Amino acid sequence: MKNMLYIAGLALALGVAGVSAPFSAADAQDLELNIGPDGINPVIRDRNRDRDRDGQRVDRRRDRCGEREARAAARDSGLRDPEVVRVTDRRVVVQGMTRRGPDRITFANTRGCPEI
Repeated sequence: MKNMLYIAGLALALGVAGVSAPFSAADAQDLELNIGPDGINPVIRDRNRDRDRDGQRVDRRRDRCGEREARAAARDSGLRDPEVVRVTDRRVVVQGMTRRGPDRITFANTRGCPEI
């Protein structure tokens, strides 16, 4: 009887370990433990994601004008050797050279980098 309980307990332990093993590595990256006067508080992070008005997840990084995208847009506008000199929440400023000399182009910091 003791041997049968031992085998059943071992089978249960292996089954639980086998089910939880694939999820533990992926879930651990978004889990943060805050230790404070109230004790240990687990915080589950949702990186670079937010929800829109309908509750759908939206990746906010894609709504911005990246530096690489701004340089490419500046090259298409005629700047040679474009360099991003300033990035704010509203605009991206790129500086470079044209045939006439140094020039500066300002893009809106939204998807597609529209020129201001």
